[in-house]
Amino acid sequence: MPKSTYKIAVIQLNLNDVAENNLKKCLSWVRDAASQGAEVISLPELYSSHYFCQSEDVANFAFAEPLYSTSFTAFSALSKELGVVIIVPFFEKRMAGIYHNSAYIIDADGSEAGLYRKMHIPDDPHFYEKFYFTPGDLGFKAFPTQKGKIGTLICWDQWYPEAARLTALQGAEVLFYPTAIGWHPLEKEEYGENQHGAWMNVMKGHAVANGIYVAAANRIGLEQYLPDTAGIQFWGSSFIAGPQGEILAQASHDKEEILIAEVDLEIQENVRQNWPFFRDRRIDAFGDITKRAID
Repeated sequence: MPKSTYKIAVIQLNLNDVAENNLKKCLSWVRDAASQGAEVISLPELYSSHYFCQSEDVANFAFAEPLYSTSFTAFSALSKELGVVIIVPFFEKRMAGIYHNSAYIIDADGSEAGLYRKMHIPDDPHFYEKFYFTPGDLGFKAFPTQKGKIGTLICWDQWYPEAARLTALQGAEVLFYPTAIGWHPLEKEEYGENQHGAWMNVMKGHAVANGIYVAAANRIGLEQYLPDTAGIQFWGSSFIAGPQGEILAQASHDKEEILIAEVDLEIQENVRQNWPFFRDRRIDAFGDITKRAID
């Protein structure tokens, strides 16, 4: 029988290194998280490389890997050894000309519990993801694992309440957001506080509206690999929130850290009994949500 409580972790790291070193680093940090009692562990978005989407350069497609190759092999073996669930976000080469921003959900026995492909793809200054990533085609999913039923979205998906809702409605107990988000250094003084606040607030809102645990795993560090640019200062601040939006654990802006919190399904049930948002949804009146605009 599934347990009524289990521990989740998000790992916040500087990933501005080559793929081989990032893999070794992440394997080590996952091992550390498991040693601290974590049972479901998430890495940040695109764990194996620096954030290459700061430019549009076909050479960066070399960072991609086919399904079930390097990342899956390494983390599947580690999951089986440690008996933990691992969320592994990676750059997927599906076929020539089709690439995805994806995440494996690897179960505690090393098997694949699921695959998620990022659905919402941004195109902002130095976040040129549309050049690289085909939008996901697997939809929004909740994945049963040996530890609990979890949902995984990725970064830009954070801003869309529909994505969180559709995942929660499938029974997800926790919604993980592997992330790579930061400040443009020249804009930080003017806009940084509001940008970071909006990022946290929207995900805390998803937790409240759905009575669900939310866990965001971000990277840290200044990644300035392009000449004559200020780069991106990744703001860290990874966090885990409870089903009323309460912050259970939060990381710094600039340190590598492991955050661990307990998922308590009895608390979640109590919150949903007292705030029955799912019960009161007017699904008969929501048809227009599938339109681009209501003119």
